[in-house]
Amino acid sequence: MTLDIGALVVFTTVPDENLAVKITESLLQQRLAACVHRLPAGKSTYRWQGKLESSEEIILIIKSTTSAYAELETTIRRLHSYQVPEIVALPIVAGLPAYLKWIQDETEHG
Repeated sequence: MTLDIGALVVFTTVPDENLAVKITESLLQQRLAACVHRLPAGKSTYRWQGKLESSEEIILIIKSTTSAYAELETTIRRLHSYQVPEIVALPIVAGLPAYLKWIQDETEHG
């Protein structure tokens, strides 16, 4: 079932649990996210400045909306320790209507 509310899933990775909690709490307190799911640290391998790098990273899966995205991105960038943090948003094109409405209700600012 689809519900056109502009729901998003946003991914970002962080180097440690302290930053994961800081970003999570900030997004929820500001009502920029309805939910942030933290996955345990895994190994990321990537190219950075012409070299192969590997590091342990925690992934945050953030449920939000298109109307909250700009402020959500600004908040992550302000709090993040990386020079270029991963911030990738994917539209939710279908889902349980009650869940999608909950995302919308929890990210409304008024």
